Amino acid sequence: MTDRGVDLSALPKEVRDQLAELDLELSEGDITQKGYEKKRTKLLAPYIIHTPVLPPQNDVQPPAPSSSSHAPPPASSSRYRERRTRRTHRSGGTRDDRYRSDIHTEAVQAALAKHKEEKMALPMPTKRRSTYVQSPIETRTPPDSSSGSEDETSARRQSSMAAPPPLVNPNLQSPDWMNRSAQGSSTSSSASSTMSHGEAKPQPQSKPQAQPQPQYKPQYQPLYQPHHQLHEQSRTAAVTDMLAQSRIAHTENSVPPPDVTAVAPPARGPRVDLPSKAVVRGMSRGQSRSSMMETADGRGNLQRVPVNSRVSTKIQQLLNTLKRPKRPPLSEFFTDDSEEIVQVPQPDPNTPRPEGRQIIPVKGEPLGVVSNWPPALQAALARWGATQGKSPALTALDITGKPLYTLTYGKLWSRSVKLAYTLLNKLGTKNEQILKPGDRVALVYPNSDPGMFWVAFYGCLLAEVIPVPIEVPLSRKDAGISQVGFLLGSCGVGLALTSEICLKGLPKTPTGEILQFKGWPRLKWVITDSKYLTKPSKDWQPHIPTANTDPAYIEYKASKEGTVVGVAVSKVAMLTHCQALTQACNYCEGETLVNVLDFKKDMGLWHGVLTAVMNRIHTISVPYAVMKACPLSWVQRVHVQKARVALVKCRDLHWAMMAHRDQREISLASLRMLIVADGANPWSVSSCDAFLNVFQSHGLKPEVICPCATSPEAMTVAIRRPGVPGAPLPARAILSMGGLSHSVIRVNTEDKNSALTVQDVGHVMPGALMCIVKPDGPPQLCKTDEIGEIIINSRAGGTMYYGLPGLTKNTFEVIPVNANGVPIGEIPFVRSGLLGFVGPGSLIFVVGKIEGLLMVSGRRHNADDLVATALAVEPVKTVYRGRIAVFSVTVFYDERVVIVAEQRPDASEEDSFQWMSRVLQAIDSIHQVGLYCLALVPANTLPKTPLGGIHISDTKQFYLEGNLHPCNILMCPHTCVTNLPKPRQKQPVGVGPASVMVGNLVAGKRIAQAAGRDLGLIEDQDLVRKLCMWPTVMHQYLTEALQWRAQTDPDHVLYVLLNAKGVTVGTATCVQLHKRAEKIAAALTEKGSINTGENVVLLYPPGIDLIAAFYGCLYAGCVPVNVRPPHSQNLAATLPTVRMIIDVSKAACILTTQNLMRILRSKEAAASVNIKTWPIIIDTDDLPRRRPPHIYKPPTAEMIAYLDFSVSTTGMLTGVKISHAAISALCRSIKLQCELYSSRQIAICLDPYCGLGFVLWCLASVYSGHQSILIPPFELESCLSLWLSTLSQYRIRDTFCSYSVMELCTKGLGTQTELLKGRGVNLSCVRSCVVIAEERPRLALTQSFSKLFKDLGLSSRAVSTAFGSRVNLAVCLQGTTGPDPCTVYVDMKSLRHDRVRLVERGAPQSLPLMESGKILPGVRVIIVNPETRGPLGDSHLGEIWVNSPHNASGYYTIYGEESLQADHFNTKLSFGDPHTLWARTGYLGFVKRTELLDASGDRHDALFVVGSLDETLELRGLRYHPTDIETSVSRAHRSIAESAVFTWTNLLVVVSELCGSEQDALDLVPLITNVVLEEHHLIVGVVVIVDPGVIPINSRGEKQRMHLRDSFLADQLDPIYVAYNM
Repeated sequence: MTDRGVDLSALPKEVRDQLAELDLELSEGDITQKGYEKKRTKLLAPYIIHTPVLPPQNDVQPPAPSSSSHAPPPASSSRYRERRTRRTHRSGGTRDDRYRSDIHTEAVQAALAKHKEEKMALPMPTKRRSTYVQSPIETRTPPDSSSGSEDETSARRQSSMAAPPPLVNPNLQSPDWMNRSAQGSSTSSSASSTMSHGEAKPQPQSKPQAQPQPQYKPQYQPLYQPHHQLHEQSRTAAVTDMLAQSRIAHTENSVPPPDVTAVAPPARGPRVDLPSKAVVRGMSRGQSRSSMMETADGRGNLQRVPVNSRVSTKIQQLLNTLKRPKRPPLSEFFTDDSEEIVQVPQPDPNTPRPEGRQIIPVKGEPLGVVSNWPPALQAALARWGATQGKSPALTALDITGKPLYTLTYGKLWSRSVKLAYTLLNKLGTKNEQILKPGDRVALVYPNSDPGMFWVAFYGCLLAEVIPVPIEVPLSRKDAGISQVGFLLGSCGVGLALTSEICLKGLPKTPTGEILQFKGWPRLKWVITDSKYLTKPSKDWQPHIPTANTDPAYIEYKASKEGTVVGVAVSKVAMLTHCQALTQACNYCEGETLVNVLDFKKDMGLWHGVLTAVMNRIHTISVPYAVMKACPLSWVQRVHVQKARVALVKCRDLHWAMMAHRDQREISLASLRMLIVADGANPWSVSSCDAFLNVFQSHGLKPEVICPCATSPEAMTVAIRRPGVPGAPLPARAILSMGGLSHSVIRVNTEDKNSALTVQDVGHVMPGALMCIVKPDGPPQLCKTDEIGEIIINSRAGGTMYYGLPGLTKNTFEVIPVNANGVPIGEIPFVRSGLLGFVGPGSLIFVVGKIEGLLMVSGRRHNADDLVATALAVEPVKTVYRGRIAVFSVTVFYDERVVIVAEQRPDASEEDSFQWMSRVLQAIDSIHQVGLYCLALVPANTLPKTPLGGIHISDTKQFYLEGNLHPCNILMCPHTCVTNLPKPRQKQPVGVGPASVMVGNLVAGKRIAQAAGRDLGLIEDQDLVRKLCMWPTVMHQYLTEALQWRAQTDPDHVLYVLLNAKGVTVGTATCVQLHKRAEKIAAALTEKGSINTGENVVLLYPPGIDLIAAFYGCLYAGCVPVNVRPPHSQNLAATLPTVRMIIDVSKAACILTTQNLMRILRSKEAAASVNIKTWPIIIDTDDLPRRRPPHIYKPPTAEMIAYLDFSVSTTGMLTGVKISHAAISALCRSIKLQCELYSSRQIAICLDPYCGLGFVLWCLASVYSGHQSILIPPFELESCLSLWLSTLSQYRIRDTFCSYSVMELCTKGLGTQTELLKGRGVNLSCVRSCVVIAEERPRLALTQSFSKLFKDLGLSSRAVSTAFGSRVNLAVCLQGTTGPDPCTVYVDMKSLRHDRVRLVERGAPQSLPLMESGKILPGVRVIIVNPETRGPLGDSHLGEIWVNSPHNASGYYTIYGEESLQADHFNTKLSFGDPHTLWARTGYLGFVKRTELLDASGDRHDALFVVGSLDETLELRGLRYHPTDIETSVSRAHRSIAESAVFTWTNLLVVVSELCGSEQDALDLVPLITNVVLEEHHLIVGVVVIVDPGVIPINSRGEKQRMHLRDSFLADQLDPIYVAYNM
């Protein structure tokens, strides 16, 4: 840098002007950094003084002079290429420039340069155009409007330098990290950013310098060198690696990554069975699972883990505990089992540890006694009011910064006395006194009206009531408004004082009353304008006692969690604090003080209202609104009034500096003290330096800058005393960020990029004693080189949290202890909430606040530091006014860092994403911490504090509730979640009888098997006739049963079909059905010339035609194939499935209705399939009355009766062969279980196309003779209550439905139970309502159905489920006898390891499972290890195998792959019972012997179905059931309608349907990621947000996940948003 030896203030004026102009050009982006430096060097060349080179230990480069310049934009963006026109209006109020941060830009650029080789291989999230949220025009406030959008906290972290600081001659004796130069280190420097999108080179001066070992002053005894800078490997590399590998993985499968943005799917109309890519059972899809398993390690890198590697010790421990039969006592269920879940990172041996000796408490100078100090603060006011009445006390400014009025001490005194008199005597009626001394009163005054506040405050002190100043509530939705209510409640406030103008502005109800704010107590409002006050009588004088320990006032304080508490300050503390401040700041009577701070609390109140009155100081109050309009107003006031003291924050320095070019003639020479209220903020040092650089030429002396540290509890902790002119400036500490994160002070020698420069905040206050203690755990004294919480013992501090004794004890009554835990004395200290250490010469350094502390993986990070780093990454194009919030959320046993920033309205998607990726890199490099989530929200949408800062706790609350509505989001769980449990490595499985002894079957364990009762044939013919069971015994074939019924009981009605109005539209008696079947059989042989044994497709809507056609086929000797008809509105999606089944089954003919025949031959159909190649189509609507020559009788019962085709949830189309013997065995089994006979009536609301639904609809009535009332489920869409009112109307005892029907009723009728009751719907008749399904019982749905319709008389015991599979259509069905279905709770962690561990209800990580109904008569099930095929013990998880006379005979495939048949239908155990033939259901489950007794008096064995094996996801070596993850996801946010999960290249993909507005879409991403991580210990790789109806669901209400996966990969989902989690 060329300006090393240049004294800028000595340069000629025109050169200074040219330099300023140059700075402006750079900050406006009108000149490149290189051009800037060239021109600047040229200008300064004649004035350079060549100075000797300084010794290396002080060779810290001065900051570069500019604010971070616009990086050269990408060539693509043409709008940046044009040289931007100069803005003419340059007031600091409208320039965006001042929201820019130069703080450690250099460090950030260097960090980013490190990453430049690895371009982020990160897929950008895809977003539907409509989702781009633009902040509405009215919220884009110009900076000077009243919305208060400047962020106090962020602006004070930013500062731009217009010129570099001169170097002061260094003091070589000082320790190295105390660098006695006036400028900051590289971290707080303002080197400009010359980097464009990660391309730049690190600046040369950011190379670490070799430095000699630090020399310590005696207080820092042990000499230490930083051992090792903690540099974790760059996590971004891991991500890039992971994504690169996932790309390789999926290129092999030749599936392109989804750039999911095109083709809108049709709305989910009918539920469609969609086979995925024409997969037919028999062409094995993913059947052979390789012995190598891909798992992802904690960082998301794919690893290949050999399956047979050794089991980990953790799992071994778990196995051992599971072997113990005894149940743990209840208490153990609720202990936090994080130890066994979480992968605890090993401590790093190089972690720096404190090595100093124990700190000695630091004493402030004694508080001097001055003879004429008043006995109480009110006494001081009385004295000045009487003796110096004309002396000015307060000047208030108007919005333009001009003086509005001046309040003299005389006026202040007389008005305060009037108010005190009014409060005590004039509020109630004559005899009642509303306020008594000691009562609490709220003070509600705007920042623009200090005069009214002063009068109210002193009026309260004189009346001896306790003022509680609060912010003016602007609306019901103010950030944290209910917390203010908590404060008022805890302080017992019932009265509020305010001004007339303020009262008029408060939000009102329509009747004109003041709104009752959320959480507030009822308040009486009192106006304190002079005209409403009563003059006291001559003899009335306010009582002014000597200051005692009673509370004088209460100051509010918001905690990290957002709760607002009141810190009570006693009268003596208030007085002592004023005395201590007077002594420390050397206040003199009659001085002038400019106060820019909030006068209601903190420094603004202590200096500008209390100490000012004590010393008869003239205070000039500059309101926040003036600062926004004219940032220089406070500097002008100092100049005009020749003020001696100014009270500011960093943001005021920053703004003034940005606007100073507007004012040439300003002098700050009168200032003896510039108190920087947030000097404790580590980033304040660069604001102070920059301000000094700019204003030194305006008479500002370096020694007048006085940073101080304060907190509401301890009040002023330390303040730098005004220096002697010419004395060396205090030292700086240059600390290693790595050390800081371990709470250790280490000199930063190696890596300047991760250094933090902090300035001291002076010495302890007079009369105070200070210690540093560990911030968590017992208050143990720290070592000298350790960072801890500052605690203070002083008479001048807060005394308690008013009304909260429990909290008070932990904060205001702390007794420090030494290393052995022994208290060091009796005196109580107050916790200040500040983190810091004591430097040489007892100077205090503060490095952060406890409330800004983020504790991540055992290391501490300061939120302010992270904000500064984020701000240094070229925020100008992206972040709106530097508004950034940083907080942490607890997810999966650790804190995770979240950054939320407001995005500029004109920022492009690309810029935003670029900025986000670079913030990740910068924070990772500088702070070595991974970000969990980075969100950008539209400008002006984050909740604000009263002074325009971001309300952090509300922002966090919005994030957790999903109310943040981001417009861009980036989740990085793969990089920052490092404590996931180790991936499970499967044990080798030994096969053979030995495993019975040593493996799962421990001695005394029973084999996990269960059986229904015996089907047993009845021999006695008389009994048969009595029981009407004739066909059951005599006929092996349903055709014979129907003929027998048509002869013996022709007019018995078997079927009643209802329409949407509940009106009967069709019935069938035994004889009618028989005759229709004959007609159809005749037509088949005549029209279709069909041969015996050929397949015939039945294409009918649910109804009686379907039943007649089925029996017609049997009569003709054909094999019926029942197919769901295509949906006329959605042919493109539904017709190909029909075509596929017709092709696969080689059907010779199609039976259907006229209507459907027209559709099959229509033009629309031709668009989807080839309609010329349909087989013969016969419509059965108007058949001639013919009888077939004979009714076919199969030669053996093992012949195939019909084919049952169904699309499984994995998208597999499977047809199974059902024999005649199986039909009659199944019907007999159902008849016995449900006690069905001819006088019974049942109602069926199911799709009759496959599985048990078809059996109940078409077969059971003909076999058992009961009457079936048929309700087609699609009729419920036009009349939701159809099914329930039918049950009530016909007094039905037994009904069968599907989950989709139950869900329709629950969602659609849940709120209308009263209405239904009014219509007379009564469900008390229903004794069994069975849900027919091939899945795990949906407990939540059945329970909510039972609860909702309990009011209509539905018994809680009525609802139960059935279970069937492809190999056996009905394994379980809850009958009329036997015990109620039982529910157990299993541990989800064990389930993932294929084990069952029963736990108590409510245990963490527990999953409720309901028994799937009773096992049907004649059915035996056994639980088998799917790999070894050996039987398992009771309560072990395995595949359910079934043996029964109604098992299907095999798969029907055109390929005839016999191996698959044998494997699934005729398979044997590998040991135990080697003879029985079993069928494999493909479902995981377990059998548990319960305490209940079945009909025969034996203990009942319950079968629990956990899920389909094909559907399970293998991730990290564990087995997950999609439905568990989906249940968690659906709970995450109210806007999630439905969700589905699948895996893609080893990443978990979650697809969620959004039922709210599109602005909620991005809120779902973090919530979904959180819930899956918390509950399933999995990292979601991709989150896809789609419209309702996109997730395909089949007729049984099951999700077609594989079909969804194919659509996702083929880019057909038209998602609202796709987030790729890193």
